[in-house]
Amino acid sequence: MRLYALLSLTLLACTRAPSPRLMASGGFDAQVTDGVSRLRAATAKYKNVDSAVTAGYPKTVAQCLVHEHHGAMGYHHVNRNWVDDKVEVEKPEILLYERMADSTYRLNGVEFIVPFTRWSRDSTPPTLMGRKMYREDNLKIWYTHVWVWSDNTDGLFANFNPSVQCRGSDSRVYTPTADSVAKP
Repeated sequence: MRLYALLSLTLLACTRAPSPRLMASGGFDAQVTDGVSRLRAATAKYKNVDSAVTAGYPKTVAQCLVHEHHGAMGYHHVNRNWVDDKVEVEKPEILLYERMADSTYRLNGVEFIVPFTRWSRDSTPPTLMGRKMYREDNLKIWYTHVWVWSDNTDGLFANFNPSVQCRGSDSRVYTPTADSVAKP
């Protein structure tokens, strides 16, 4: 019985707690640590892309976004029902998937966005986990990436992840505007 209880607690911790490597080197405050825990709890079910589809995210996405030097973001599965003027940790507008060699999808992270039509470009940036979101003039959005399901040597909130790959001919190189570059 003790072994069963210990295994249960270990499994619960693995699904709720941030990755040790993800959080240990970041020196993040309680707002970020709590936000990542809540985000992981809210998105764990989306590791299965079919669960994401049930929640309103598309099954397939045409292009995988990659940077020439910094890795990739992956496929952006956008839940259009959640694109508004609110930033809610439990409701990321975008799930970032990587298509694996066997054609399965792996959830690596999320992206929060707020369009300029909902939150003026010239206003104070919206915040997520106590951090200001970045402005992307090309896309006319405020945004923040969170690599909540894969370690990222460039940082938890980096735009791209060097370990994420775009496989195949559906890759599209994307370079954010200069003032939108996320600092780790």
